[in-house]
Amino acid sequence: MWWDERVSARFRRNLQPTLTYWSVFFSFGLCIAFLGPTLLDLRCQTQSSLSQITWVFFSQQFCLLLGSCLGGVFKRTLAQSLLALFASSLAISLVFAIIPLCHNVVVLAVVMAVAGLAMGCIDTISNMQLVKIYQKDSAIFLQALHFFVGFGALLSPLIADPFLSDTNCILANGTANASSNLPHIRKSLVPHHPGNLSHYDLPMKGMVVTRVSYAFWIMALINLPVPIAVFFLLYKERMVPCFNGSSHPLLSADELALETRPGDKDELSTAGQRPHTAAGHEDLFSCCQSKNFRGASYTYFAVHVTGALVLFMTDGIVGEYSGFVYSYAVEEPLSVVHKVAGYLPSLFWGFITLGRLISIPVSYRMKPATMVFINVVGVLITFLLLLIFSSSVVFLFVGTASLGLFLSSTFPSMLAYTEDILQYKGCATTVLVTGAGIGEMVLQLLVGSIIHDRGSYSFLVCGMIFGCLAFTFYALLVFFHRMYPKPSPEPDEASPDKAAVPEDTGQYQR
Repeated sequence: MWWDERVSARFRRNLQPTLTYWSVFFSFGLCIAFLGPTLLDLRCQTQSSLSQITWVFFSQQFCLLLGSCLGGVFKRTLAQSLLALFASSLAISLVFAIIPLCHNVVVLAVVMAVAGLAMGCIDTISNMQLVKIYQKDSAIFLQALHFFVGFGALLSPLIADPFLSDTNCILANGTANASSNLPHIRKSLVPHHPGNLSHYDLPMKGMVVTRVSYAFWIMALINLPVPIAVFFLLYKERMVPCFNGSSHPLLSADELALETRPGDKDELSTAGQRPHTAAGHEDLFSCCQSKNFRGASYTYFAVHVTGALVLFMTDGIVGEYSGFVYSYAVEEPLSVVHKVAGYLPSLFWGFITLGRLISIPVSYRMKPATMVFINVVGVLITFLLLLIFSSSVVFLFVGTASLGLFLSSTFPSMLAYTEDILQYKGCATTVLVTGAGIGEMVLQLLVGSIIHDRGSYSFLVCGMIFGCLAFTFYALLVFFHRMYPKPSPEPDEASPDKAAVPEDTGQYQR
């Protein structure tokens, strides 16, 4: 096997919770990519204008960011985490079922805001719990976790596609003219950003003819096993509210001691005798409390900030590239046929998913820091070549695939790297998830406005600038890593960045 027996034994012992967290992230992916291709049918369903319906994007993205910030609140015990994941995954199924019943754009925006909150909680809690379970072995399992979000993001547009309207889905005067615009507009909405659609005139009143409801009901059924899986884990751990009794932690102190070096056993035994406190993996608001800063060196803060800035840039690139590559391709000088250009976002997401699958075995043999370096350098080189060969349609497709591969493993690798630097203390997971969410939201808005003012070529220039900034922040992170205090044999509990052995030994508070 391509991993050793110790990691394999640890995985077998935590098989059910690991598979559960992976499946919950599939729900996240299923919910993140359907809105773009279905937005025009939803516009018909709500009989709203394009400018009104595009606010649904904002409501989902903003609440996703808010949910990521709040998700850490529910991580203090295993029971809280699993109950939050159960509620979030069930909420996503309910959202899919309710969307066809939303005939008002405000109601639809509220429903998508609920979905965004659920997605944010899933994002933060699943990452945190996998890091808690596997700690220094978490990189490979985080890569697998993020493969499932890519798989879900690929699946939902495929489910929706057969039910999308080929012609305008509101029958009214002038329908023929509006219908000819529909395929072009739909492709420009995939998968995240609606772009500038104010110049398209589509009817707002008339008979609604759309079958997109079936797609949402199918996705609701596909997602239903996920909350059931979380419920079974709750039941196994005897944490269902109607059941009383205690259960053993998913990873006991004795089991963890068997997996460590002989020299570490005494330290872990001593640590296990102290009251267990939630020293790390706080929610964003707890992280900002002054008590967490006492005794911390400046490098402690620098690692958090530079790690978040790297993901601000790289996740922002994912959002802006997938949202605007179609618009860039159909404009001059490339002038790609609309149907062909429509494959570019799918190609991008497909190679992100493939890259995450490849990264699962690679992450076991390669250090997270090395993987992040390869990723940011690859992104930089790809954008440079896209600028050089900006008139080549073939290289646009090659570059899109290359960019997807290099961006695919950046988030889980950066998360594993920063958590390793901080000895699984501090707030790395929460800060990185929040930074990535802000980047995806802000850079899309920024690039959209720049393209509108400066033309389509600025799309690649922005990507190049963001890639350079990502590499710069990564270099700063490596510098602060070298400056970061090494753990000492005698941990100073007053200092959050000077701990020899993480207090979080893999046990969960109830």
